[in-house]
Amino acid sequence: MGVLLLVRHGQASFGADDYDVLSQTGWEQGRTLGRWLAEHGPAPASVVHGGMRRHRETWEAIAEGAGLDPASGIDHDWAEFDHLAVLARHAELTGVTMAHDVDRRAFQEHFEVSTGHWAAADESAGYPEPYDAFIARARRALEAAAAQPGPALVVTSGGVIAALAAALVVPEGGEIGPVWARFNTVIANTSLTRVIVGSTGARLLTFNEHPHLPRDLVTYR
Repeated sequence: MGVLLLVRHGQASFGADDYDVLSQTGWEQGRTLGRWLAEHGPAPASVVHGGMRRHRETWEAIAEGAGLDPASGIDHDWAEFDHLAVLARHAELTGVTMAHDVDRRAFQEHFEVSTGHWAAADESAGYPEPYDAFIARARRALEAAAAQPGPALVVTSGGVIAALAAALVVPEGGEIGPVWARFNTVIANTSLTRVIVGSTGARLLTFNEHPHLPRDLVTYR
């Protein structure tokens, strides 16, 4: 039986010109997780991360904190969904837009409505990556990581982790979207989600663990 440790990236740079860069808080979250893993384990036998900069930098911070070799693999299937494309297409369909520089709470509400529409829509809605394709991509990434020597550590994004967690708890044929939406809003930066993979397939063991983070380092962006 193998164990996958799915790590959400550290805090990115919301509102900056380049969101895909860890903030100073994000770097410290990663180093803190690395120190915690070095003390509590398990030590990863293999590491893979998505191709986004915030994924790579989070792993670099974890490796620094844990004293690990920073060598890793890249699997682009672990990339987050393109939230800008989702927001843009939702605006085209509904005429409702919102700038990124608004109040965070207002933006979050708008974001949840837009992604909820995306998750419920079929391919005819014209989203660049339909939700079902996103779920299939996340499943493919999980299967590839499960084939690596374990325990395997994966650094990815909250939307991907939420998709896999929802897919693993919703009964076959059930609607993943509403569960995904609830999971996606609560994943802390650098939280751990554990998946075990055995002869009967993958099962969700834990979700959104973050005991390594002191209260002042708990963030959700």
